[in-house]
Amino acid sequence: MKKHIIIPTIILFLFLLTACSYNDGRYGVFLSVEGELDRFSGYETVVIDAQYFDKENIEDFKAKGHRVFTYINVGSVENFRDYYSEYEDLTLDVYEHWEDERWVDVSESRWQDFILEELAPALLTKGIDGFFVDNCDVYYHYPTEEMLEGLSAIMKGLRATGKEVIANGGNDFVEAYTEKYGDPGDVITGINQESVFSAIDWEDGKFKTATAEDRSYFTEYIEKYAARGVDIYLLEYTTDTLLIMRIKSYCKKHGFNCYISGSLELS
Repeated sequence: MKKHIIIPTIILFLFLLTACSYNDGRYGVFLSVEGELDRFSGYETVVIDAQYFDKENIEDFKAKGHRVFTYINVGSVENFRDYYSEYEDLTLDVYEHWEDERWVDVSESRWQDFILEELAPALLTKGIDGFFVDNCDVYYHYPTEEMLEGLSAIMKGLRATGKEVIANGGNDFVEAYTEKYGDPGDVITGINQESVFSAIDWEDGKFKTATAEDRSYFTEYIEKYAARGVDIYLLEYTTDTLLIMRIKSYCKKHGFNCYISGSLELS
């Protein structure tokens, strides 16, 4: 009788401990929000889409000891952005699973100039600490020399601002650049890798566990660049208590930051 009471109690304790602390407060990614930043006061570093926040809000939040990174999409463009129509002629295929978004030809100088001379400077006026760069994976889908050079030019330009630059994914680009030029620090200061331990079943819209093969590949990848001085962040999607514990343990062991979301909207 006693045995049957103890086991559920331990499991319940672990569940509550984990459920109440999915994240350690060091890092949070909130891309589908706007309004006041004070709601994220429990996080040291937050990633937001600064286009939807004003400078005063960001600077006030930073004055309280927080760091703020802004989302910037360099490899694709969403049709709800106010500049979409101006660059629609540079778009390529529809982004799978995100029907309002299309890949963009980063080899085009018009797009590079827009990112580096208009979009990034506008975000910098908000007082952000760095860029959270999405869709460097455009190189995975279009692995040409022209795309590599175009994306490299954009990333080098962002680095030239003196701000931190975190690549969200983009492992094929990072590997190709490093193999060709040697120093990943030319184009990034950090890597945010999504779904190292977790995975998304797009057909059912449910979360699942990553395959051993994918987990092995990505842990080897991020540990390789961590050894070269690149800051590592994990962004996982799961509500599985045991998987959450495993992710947190791994990140604590390696000194990585992680944010574990129960929502794809990152709200």
